[in-house]
Amino acid sequence: MPFLHRFIAALAVFLACGAHATEPPMALAQVAPNTYYVQGLSSLGSRENQNFISNAGFVVGPQGVVVIDALGSPRAAERLTNLIRGLTPKPITHVIVTHYHADHIYGLQHFKALGARIVAHRAGLEYLNSETAQLRLQASRQDLAPWIDGGTRLVPADQWITGATTLTLAGLELRLLPVGPAHTPEDLTVLVPSENVLFAGDLVFSGRLPYVGRADSSHWIAALDALRQQRLAAIVPGHGPASTRPEADLLMTRNYLAYLRSSMKQAVDNMLAFDEAYAQTDWRAFEAVPLFGPANRMNAYNTYLTLEQEFMDDMKK
Repeated sequence: MPFLHRFIAALAVFLACGAHATEPPMALAQVAPNTYYVQGLSSLGSRENQNFISNAGFVVGPQGVVVIDALGSPRAAERLTNLIRGLTPKPITHVIVTHYHADHIYGLQHFKALGARIVAHRAGLEYLNSETAQLRLQASRQDLAPWIDGGTRLVPADQWITGATTLTLAGLELRLLPVGPAHTPEDLTVLVPSENVLFAGDLVFSGRLPYVGRADSSHWIAALDALRQQRLAAIVPGHGPASTRPEADLLMTRNYLAYLRSSMKQAVDNMLAFDEAYAQTDWRAFEAVPLFGPANRMNAYNTYLTLEQEFMDDMKK
């Protein structure tokens, strides 16, 4: 083999090994005897972090493992699988999707290839078949390559649910409760009764600002208020560390959403332009919360647009 060809081949091997050597940390955390999760990085998705910015968890049942959410890239999902296999030889039988945002679902194809069945709320079909989802995937193939590439695809559920549902999966009872429209129309929480642990998806953000988007923040707040009535051993949020003191962590998300709504509603009621309203709002209570810089202005703007539309709808009645 000519020297140049040997050099290129060696370089390719080096780069491939180097890519894995510099992978972002991923470690299991145990929240109950049979319940675990991995905590995504508190940052925006990037090539450097493999889009590992959300949480995923799993429960080891008598007959297998049920995973909740699939992480933000096939490689991140593969790494989660390796951690599971280091803990138990039982097969991964199911993946439950709390909602169809990219950072929670781009790993689904990995689990599907393992033979796992996917369970999600039927409202996720609208996003899955939308132009928004396709455009997001196209952008991710550029921005998050090589972890998201031409082979990355959107994976529909094998079982769509429409209401509160109790399933026995891998010999384990799980209670799925739709709580949308909130963060998304298809939001699901997943309760593991035997462990008294709730997977809340992006209904709850722990230790960082939530991503609001065009969420129905009014219903989101109501869902959090209902969740606060439950007596749980732990809540695994969609982002941030698991909580063994749910009241305090739920209030952080709830109070931020309530403040967004009250401040932006006042602006809409007074017919203030968004830039003026944002500049006049006192954000000091949230400025030290991680991701305030990248997220807060966008959250405020989306809330302003939502409340403006609510105002217009009320005027038509």
